[in-house]
Amino acid sequence: MNLPQIHNVYFIGIGGIGMSALARYFKNIGKNVAGYDKTPTHLTAELEESGIAIHFEDNVSLIDEAFRNKENTLVVITPAVPKQHAEWNYFLDNGFVVKKRAEVLGIITKDTFCFAVAGTHGKTTTSSILGHVLYESGVDMTAFLGGIVENYNSNLIGNGKTVTVVEADEFDRSFLHLHPDIACVTSMDADHLDIYGDKASIEASFVEFANKVADKKQLFVTNGLPIEAITVGIEDDAQFTAKNIRIVDGWYVFDVDTPTGAIKDVKFGLPGRHNLTNALLALAMAKTYGVSDSNIAKALLSFKGVRRRFSFQIRKPEFVYIDDYAHHPTEINAVHQAVRELYPGKKVLAVFQPHLYSRTRDFADDFAKSLSQFDEILLLDIYPARELPMEGITSEWLLGKIENSTKKLISKEVLIPALENSDAPVIVTIGAGDVGEMVPDIRKALEVVKK
Repeated sequence: MNLPQIHNVYFIGIGGIGMSALARYFKNIGKNVAGYDKTPTHLTAELEESGIAIHFEDNVSLIDEAFRNKENTLVVITPAVPKQHAEWNYFLDNGFVVKKRAEVLGIITKDTFCFAVAGTHGKTTTSSILGHVLYESGVDMTAFLGGIVENYNSNLIGNGKTVTVVEADEFDRSFLHLHPDIACVTSMDADHLDIYGDKASIEASFVEFANKVADKKQLFVTNGLPIEAITVGIEDDAQFTAKNIRIVDGWYVFDVDTPTGAIKDVKFGLPGRHNLTNALLALAMAKTYGVSDSNIAKALLSFKGVRRRFSFQIRKPEFVYIDDYAHHPTEINAVHQAVRELYPGKKVLAVFQPHLYSRTRDFADDFAKSLSQFDEILLLDIYPARELPMEGITSEWLLGKIENSTKKLISKEVLIPALENSDAPVIVTIGAGDVGEMVPDIRKALEVVKK
């Protein structure tokens, strides 16, 4: 099935961050779009406001008649949907074309010039920066993103048909469906061990992805990764290197050495050395594509960030509340580094909601080490996502491993009062589960109390 054949697109799991970007795209290009999700969220509300019909009960009778024509309907499914899902089985049993999100991205990007951003961390921020740089530079492009970019209040940038920017997701080896012309790998840490089994297997999968880029001058990696490519790094001997880094009025200001000369006094507003690396990767890819240094610098200056990626909710001299999607120990370390760099000597309270039983089990000691760096920890129950509970794997078990003397297991119901009563001048909420849905209410409560 190719794009012109498709009139209707039905999404099972339409509220997912990646799925909703595809739903917006198909709506933008004039397709009839509808879908199902388990629960209403801010994202599903935004999709409904744009005219997309969504229901929240797994019920075949709720599928509109227009989407029952298998000749012109594409069904898109997320891996999080259980095998016994009634609507999914209805489409399978009746011979519809059913594709995973990654396969659909593969179809869309096949006939475009495709930028693909891979890595266990930093995909969303790097691809969002890159999408913003290309869009602001007048490139005819569309970026499909795994987060809401503050500049656009959307997980889709642009509506061009020539160039695409996509996140190359390693989960379920999805990124092997893509056809990248320029790509990068931000990191290759162990993750998704429920899929891969061990670190060697995940690294092999990244190498397989990297091999899809024929011209190694169009492939970029952070310095030190075992992939033949152009290297990017901070204050080291990489081919694209950030040097002379300083913080001026809360902004990073730095110079970039590139293979064709230096770019001086680049300004970038996202905190944390990890975000500097993300910006450098985007800069290297855009420059290689042909975007001018001045356009790149201008776009980096105006980039406002991604919702739930070190997202300032309250930013006053006396009190700060930051929210972040971090759900892996390496990401939590990055949040900690950024907080300490910006607020040295201040007490920091971190709220963490673990994501997946398997990830909590596989990285328990690393999570404990990462979380112990904060001055105070409030730990929520594990968010199960697609998994069933595992015996002995609980937040209480994880809490016992955390060395921090001020730590507490807390329910979502009493989280806001606990934060209202805290004397910490810096509060951070961390996690990829539904803690993100609580952020507006937390912000509202803290704005009243911390006046």
